[in-house]
Amino acid sequence: MKPAAFEYHAPESPGEAVALLAEYGDEAKLIAGGQSLVPMLALRLAAFDHLVDVRRLNDLRGIETRPESVRIGAGTTHAAVGGSDEIRRAVPLLSRVTPLIGHFQIRNRGTIGGAIAHADAAGEYPVVALTLDAEIEALSARGRRTIPAADFFTGLWTTDLADDEMITAIEFPVWHGRCGFAVEEFARRSGDFAMAGATVAVRLDADSRVERCAVGLFGLAPTPVRARETEAEMTGRPVDAVAAEQVGRSATAGLDSITSDVHGPAEYRRRVGAAMVARAWRRAVQEASDD
Repeated sequence: MKPAAFEYHAPESPGEAVALLAEYGDEAKLIAGGQSLVPMLALRLAAFDHLVDVRRLNDLRGIETRPESVRIGAGTTHAAVGGSDEIRRAVPLLSRVTPLIGHFQIRNRGTIGGAIAHADAAGEYPVVALTLDAEIEALSARGRRTIPAADFFTGLWTTDLADDEMITAIEFPVWHGRCGFAVEEFARRSGDFAMAGATVAVRLDADSRVERCAVGLFGLAPTPVRARETEAEMTGRPVDAVAAEQVGRSATAGLDSITSDVHGPAEYRRRVGAAMVARAWRRAVQEASDD
């Protein structure tokens, strides 16, 4: 099939792009890498009268390292993120999830801003943003605002972005100290969306107690999820006294949104999710302990 007819726009600045969004409202859609949008248009699962192409906007690309954070332009490709030594050192979790995103052709064209805006519950970048308490910078003709990742993902493929807003950058905090990071996911085939996955970040104090931790889950709910009760339960405990299986069971116990689907019954998917959390916890703790 072919997409429905649309008018193509190629703005020369972010300001011009959001002006077009303000003019055409919900009849317009941004396109950057197009790795999610183009298939939906081709299958007539979505249709827009106006496509606003921001792919060539240099202002939306680039990686800026700061003492306490890393700011990544929304138009930066997955391949650029995955290949950045700066990100590998400052935000290791982001580097480690990147090879799990689709295939190399997708990573060469897909953008981090597009992945965050698409808000797929099984996507890797949204759960990393949530796990690390990233902040999403949004621009509209009305001005700029910053949205915490905790408030950004509102439902299945839906976000807090207004129709006239676009993501310009995502800022990820840098963790310091004895830290470990890990991602685990289960998919039918390499490159497929995960049936269930987990991201874990752990920081240990000098006495090897869990000083800080973050546990994210993806593929199990309409949005990525933080296991905040589990994090609170584990914080302050000697790391040797925390069983990885316990963390996995705790993180998935309160997920009422898990449903049966083509991948299997809800209870099976819950067990897979718990196993992914346990594996990621072990790897993150090992890395932090070796630091």
